[in-house]
Amino acid sequence: MTDADHAGPYGADSGAGTRAWPLRLEHSVLKALLGAWALAACSAEETAAVEDHLGDCGACADEARRLREAVGLLQRPDSLDLDPALRTRVLESCLDRRPPRIPVPGWAMSYDAETARLDALLQDFGDAEWHAPVRLRWFRGADATSRRTTVAGVIAHLIAVDGLVGIALGLDDPLGPVTGGSAGKPVGSPAERTEAFWEASHFPPTRSVRGPWRDQTHAVVRTASFTGGGGSGTMPVSYGDFELPLRDALVDRAFECWVHAVDIAEAVDYPYEPPSPRHLRGMIDLAARMLPGALADRRRVGLTSPGETRHLVTAGRPGRSLRLEIEGLGGGEWLIPLDSPAAVGSADHEVAHVALDDVEFCRLAAGHVSPEEAAAGQVGDRRAISDVLSAAASLSRM
Repeated sequence: MTDADHAGPYGADSGAGTRAWPLRLEHSVLKALLGAWALAACSAEETAAVEDHLGDCGACADEARRLREAVGLLQRPDSLDLDPALRTRVLESCLDRRPPRIPVPGWAMSYDAETARLDALLQDFGDAEWHAPVRLRWFRGADATSRRTTVAGVIAHLIAVDGLVGIALGLDDPLGPVTGGSAGKPVGSPAERTEAFWEASHFPPTRSVRGPWRDQTHAVVRTASFTGGGGSGTMPVSYGDFELPLRDALVDRAFECWVHAVDIAEAVDYPYEPPSPRHLRGMIDLAARMLPGALADRRRVGLTSPGETRHLVTAGRPGRSLRLEIEGLGGGEWLIPLDSPAAVGSADHEVAHVALDDVEFCRLAAGHVSPEEAAAGQVGDRRAISDVLSAAASLSRM
């Protein structure tokens, strides 16, 4: 018997123990290898032998083609959506390697992050998405109200209201030609400015609003960074009928940017995550600090529970308080003074306790859920609880 007779179906070995090239394989072996070849699981020698055979054997060539097509159907297509955490990882890596020469103040970071997230959502929108209907929702007094617009109209609204922060920083009012405003002289409330901007447009807003909005957000963050930390965060920003210090105004604008980003995402059926826990907690803290003032405003116009004025106390003194417990990664606890905006919250004078999820509380403060619908755990004075939940809803505006 010859050496070839002992070699089996793979043919003879070369003299040094290495396999001869090319392999000479029997038809049955080559046919059995077609599945592995279709999956690219053959060795280089086997692949060469199979492909050489396919040029001579029509039956095996047809079978190989069918197997390759079947393999293609078994492979799951890769998602075209980018990892939502990719931008954060890239930015963190860049900042670790090369710290910015002019860092963004901590109180401006949530605005920087939320405007960047919204811009990323908008970047691939086509005309259909830009004209998708959106309904803005908020509470006016004790009643829910809404205004119909489009995705582009929402961005125009953000331009109009963010412009109030820009004006405080010395930037030009983006509505100057519309309202007669100029640098340093804000004109109108957020609702008035928005309506004026919409009405002054010759056509409904389109994708063209994205560039000016994005440029304005960059200018606000850049100018806030140049002003530095320190006392610049206390610079007043006028909203027409009230003011916020710059550090709070940028958190407020970050909150509204996130809320309207969710409005837009829902309009185009796209998922949208809440802010990072640190930024979400800052937004909740601002709302909690604004609640005593909102309660006082509602008391002045008779919207609080009857008889509550009997409990008014001197500013700076402890008085009846409600413990607001916010659950979730952005949560915490706040003692809300009920009797005066300047009163001190006191655990010794606690009359009620309310617990809400962090995102649910934000939806309430945004006017997207009514006080009666808010999923809250409640213990204690029901009138105080109703007043605080209603005051939270009243923080919302167009």
